[in-house]
Amino acid sequence: MLICPLCRQMLDCQPKVWRCAAGHCFDVARDGYVNLLPVQHKHSTDPGDSAESLAARRAFLEAGHYAPLRDAVLAQIGAAGARSVLDLGCGEGWYTQAFPQAPGAPAVIGLDIAKPGIQLAARRHRSAGITWLVASGAALPVADGTLDLITCLFTQLHVAEMHRALRPGGQVLVVTPAPTHLWSLRAGLFDEVRAHEPDKFVDGFIAAGFTLLAQQQVEASLRLDNTALRQLLAMTPYVWKARPERRAALEQQTDFETTAAFALLRFGR
Repeated sequence: MLICPLCRQMLDCQPKVWRCAAGHCFDVARDGYVNLLPVQHKHSTDPGDSAESLAARRAFLEAGHYAPLRDAVLAQIGAAGARSVLDLGCGEGWYTQAFPQAPGAPAVIGLDIAKPGIQLAARRHRSAGITWLVASGAALPVADGTLDLITCLFTQLHVAEMHRALRPGGQVLVVTPAPTHLWSLRAGLFDEVRAHEPDKFVDGFIAAGFTLLAQQQVEASLRLDNTALRQLLAMTPYVWKARPERRAALEQQTDFETTAAFALLRFGR
C-alpha cells in the first residue's frame, strides 16, 4: 500500500532498498526505518518535535503514567476491527509499539515528520514488526483507499488526506485533551486556565465525509516526583506559552498532583 512520495507510484519494498517504477530509491536505514520525506515537503530544517522533547516524552511514557490511555486506544482499535493501522505523528513510538497487541493483531505503520522520533522508535521497538516511516501527514505515502484505521494522538489533523488514504468504511481515531486535562499543571503556568474543547474537531470531519461513531473520555490521576514533573513539562506545548518564571517555579515542585484527561473520538469514512 506504500507509494513513492515523489511520483506517487507504488513502492517495491525490499529488505534494503525501496524502489518505484520511476526509479526513485529509498534506503532502509540501519535502525530499520525509511525516510520518505522529500526536502520540498519540509517547512523547516528539522521539522517536528525536538530531541529534548522526545527524550522526555519517552521517559515519562515508559514510566507508565499514561498507560490507561494506551489501553483505551488498543480497545478502540479492536472495536474498529482494523487489520491495518497507521499511527500518524507517532513520535518515539511508545503507543505505536503496543498496537500489534490489539485484537486482530493489525499490521502497523508508525509515521512522523520528526526524524529523531522515528530513529528512537525504530531502535527501541525494532522487534515489534512495525513499519517506521519519516514522512509528512499532509502527503501520506499511502495509496488511495488502502488503510483500515488511522490513529492521531495529539497531532495535527489532515482530514482530507486521511479520507483519501482510508478504504470505504475505514476509520480515524483522534485522541486530544479533554476539557480538564492537566488543569493544576496549567494553573501553575498561567494566570487563566481555559478548558480544552475536544468537540471542535467534529464539524471538520463531518464536512469531509466522516461520521462520529464513538466518543470516550479517559482519566489518569498523576502523582509526580520532580523528575517526572520536569519530563511532563518538557513534552507539553504549554511551557512555551508560559512566562519563564512560572515554569521555573513549577519545576521546583517535588510532589505534584494533577489529572490527565483525554478525549477519544472515532470517526468512520
